[in-house]
Amino acid sequence: MYNYFLGGKDNFAADREAAEKVLAMAPEVRVAARQNREFLVRAVEYLAAEAGIRQFVDIGAGIPAERSVHEVAERIDHRVKVAYVDNDETVLVHSRALLARARSTAVFAGDVREPEAIMDAPELAALFDPGRPVAVILIAVLHFVADSDDPAGLVRRLLDRLPPGSHVAITHLSDGGVPDDPRIARTRELYQGGLHFRSREAVEALFAGLEPVEPGVVGVGDWHGPGAEGAGWWLAGVARKP
Repeated sequence: MYNYFLGGKDNFAADREAAEKVLAMAPEVRVAARQNREFLVRAVEYLAAEAGIRQFVDIGAGIPAERSVHEVAERIDHRVKVAYVDNDETVLVHSRALLARARSTAVFAGDVREPEAIMDAPELAALFDPGRPVAVILIAVLHFVADSDDPAGLVRRLLDRLPPGSHVAITHLSDGGVPDDPRIARTRELYQGGLHFRSREAVEALFAGLEPVEPGVVGVGDWHGPGAEGAGWWLAGVARKP
């Protein structure tokens, strides 16, 4: 659905039907999706230009849309390497076709709930220099992870496999301090309970043990950006492994 919310053409009838149901209940979702993409662009620009990152792994990437990680990072250094990971076989097939001519990219199956399998994947080993820092990209992913799967622990396990100087960039749905907002209940219903709106404190806990990049965890449009109307449910942040 994310590709459809962004105005992309690489999506399917089932995605479009489900997305329209979401939009009927919460039309601001389309604006929020675009703000997530703008954050992704700003975060990758920061990571490549200021943090010196040349290796990126985008987990839960979906079908590549305009201004994907490799496109943004290659504007700064054409030598960047980007791995795209998803757990949907249809997404993987289309992503491989779309990225067939892209330089220094890999597409492979993986689930954020199995971080060691991602970090030990042969595709990643063939692409990355294990001694160099990596940026882990988790855009609009962790709110699909239940508390029982320990999302903060998953982030920690991902970063545990990477050298110091590695970073993580996250966006996450927040309850905005109003967990009983009826719009949240309706949206959860559409996702059959598989969507988890978390408090600011819970989102901040995803970065535990890491050095936050200023301004820390903020509204998705406020991270190195001008602010954003219509994206109030979304928080974002970037942090560095010391």
